[in-house]
Amino acid sequence: MTERRFYGVPPAGIGDEDLPGRLIVIEGTDGVGRSTMISLIKEWLETSGYAVVDSGLTRSPLVGPGIERAKRGHVLDPITLNLFYATDFWDRFERIILPALRAGMVALVDRYIFSLIARGNVRGASREWLEHVYSFALIPDATIYLDIDVENLLRRVTERGFDYWESGGDYIQGVSVYDSFVQHQRAMLEQFQAMIDPYDFQVVDARHSAEQMFADVRIHVERALAGMPA
Repeated sequence: MTERRFYGVPPAGIGDEDLPGRLIVIEGTDGVGRSTMISLIKEWLETSGYAVVDSGLTRSPLVGPGIERAKRGHVLDPITLNLFYATDFWDRFERIILPALRAGMVALVDRYIFSLIARGNVRGASREWLEHVYSFALIPDATIYLDIDVENLLRRVTERGFDYWESGGDYIQGVSVYDSFVQHQRAMLEQFQAMIDPYDFQVVDARHSAEQMFADVRIHVERALAGMPA
């Protein structure tokens, strides 16, 4: 039986359950290259014989479409947004992540509770409250954090333009979208930096090329998969 740990009290009936799969999380701020890493890791793992399920924020069939509609109208206050995201996470946790782990698969997750805590905290929600909300979450086998600075992030994002939510447009007013993006992303990066040690992040330098990042990420994934049959 694979020993599992949770950040708080596990959901009823799950704490003693055998979950032989592996939970691999890719974390990082907007535009840092998470999607590219998820795609490369999934292809590599499947080629190596592993069964893989991937999931990410707002992909819950129950809640995801509602979040996207509300965000398009810019009508969500911070508390409602946090509760929307928490519901989305729980639905994916119950319907996608846990079934994959029960089946001995690799659950490859693009952003986990850490992005949700960071997003909520910079918008004024209590860190203690956010950690309590997500205390049911399973501790990943590996949380790989793609680390970058704002200056290098800007070089990537300016090519595709600035997104309202990625720039903190819902809570930062009175400045240009460029300055809003810089302010919001600095705050997000400070949140992630503060999580590295408490949450045991495996840090990968995202200023490197995609090829070098993938090589670095593979090292951490291979360690997490040790002893798991393909």
